[in-house]
Amino acid sequence: MKSLFEEFCRDVVELDPKIRFAGIADVDGKLESTADRKGLVPLLNAEERAQYAITAATRQYTRLRWEYRLGKILYASSHYTKLIRATIPIADENSRLAHVLLLSFDSDADNFHQIITKKIIPMVAKNMGKFLMATER
Repeated sequence: MKSLFEEFCRDVVELDPKIRFAGIADVDGKLESTADRKGLVPLLNAEERAQYAITAATRQYTRLRWEYRLGKILYASSHYTKLIRATIPIADENSRLAHVLLLSFDSDADNFHQIITKKIIPMVAKNMGKFLMATER
């Protein structure tokens, strides 16, 4: 299933020029695949990205606990001076986390909400069945 994740990450990065990075991590935060915008010099090295993925998956897991009270989580974001980061849960209908989509945007991406809600989330929804099947293997 690695090729599914690789292709998906590449497709996400190509959706908009403000997207810097896309990665998919499993529930434990292990990076399954990543893609960077062409020509990008990443701010984090491979080890730092791996550490970030672990903490992002943990945070996403804890956010899902509150869905029964607060409603379905679409995404979470953090705004840094050098970039904007976002995570999108890939979870089944019972809010069991299967994967986490990790994203980063240029810091001046004022339209990142629209990019996520109008472009990326529909792509995730279209591929949800494949993502969940990949988890069962």
